[in-house]
Amino acid sequence: MVEEFSGFISYVQELGGLSEEHWNNPIAEGKWTLKDIVSHMMLWDKYFYEEGIEKITLGQPVTVKHLNFNEFNANAMEYAKGQTKDSMIKQFVECRSKIINVVSELPEEDRLKEYKDGDGKKFSIRGYLRGFVPHDKHHRKQIDKYLKSIVER
Repeated sequence: MVEEFSGFISYVQELGGLSEEHWNNPIAEGKWTLKDIVSHMMLWDKYFYEEGIEKITLGQPVTVKHLNFNEFNANAMEYAKGQTKDSMIKQFVECRSKIINVVSELPEEDRLKEYKDGDGKKFSIRGYLRGFVPHDKHHRKQIDKYLKSIVER
């Protein structure tokens, strides 16, 4: 799972070959831009790292809570507006790499262990990765469709 999770790093880096214009255009009518998608993914990674994974490594209580997805995603889109393509890629790579490095160094029992989150529900690193690998695949499929449409123009 860690390998699959890390695979998105090289994918996002490859997207760096596209122009700023392609990064700032919606991937389809009424959809987000590439920059919005990468911002959205990076900020979710950052949130789960800071409120979950890092807390586990420090022996602190996990503070992950159920958030309003629409509000979080709207904030991610707003954040993306102030970023360049290159800064977005750099931030994504740094954040995702940090998660992979920390998780890879954790003993297996810590990766599998269930912790209580900020809402009193179960949180595990394994569960987080299991949930976000399909999330990555969902966005990759959207982006691939967009890339195909660019080539066909």
